[in-house]
Amino acid sequence: MRVRCVDGRFLIRLEPGEEAMASLRSWAAEQKVGFAVLWAIGAMRRATLGYFDTTAAVYRQIPVEEQVEVVSMTGNVALGEDGAPIVHVHAVLGRADGRTVGGHLIEGHVFPMLEVVVRVFPEPVYRRADPTTGLTLWDL
Repeated sequence: MRVRCVDGRFLIRLEPGEEAMASLRSWAAEQKVGFAVLWAIGAMRRATLGYFDTTAAVYRQIPVEEQVEVVSMTGNVALGEDGAPIVHVHAVLGRADGRTVGGHLIEGHVFPMLEVVVRVFPEPVYRRADPTTGLTLWDL
């Protein structure tokens, strides 16, 4: 991972073989990020996406076992009730034939790179368990 701060925004380049979600969680913890938004483009050699099944209140996994372009990746970082950063990201991945698949990014193995822009805000936002949906949502 390479990081540069430009005008209060972080430019992060993840390198081949890095797992995107673990790397972003680690970076957010090191930087003590309380709230941020992020977006990215790049590519992955494989990924796991999720689709939230509202009936069962679980994420259904969507394995992507091929080289894909990260057509769009957006998300945010907030704090869990324990104070640890929660990275919440959605991604649209483009296949070689132009078809796309999208969902909640559970894990993504970078190849050859992922370029991420992060804007950190001064005030923290916490996520709390929501009994109605079964999700951890922003506590506003």
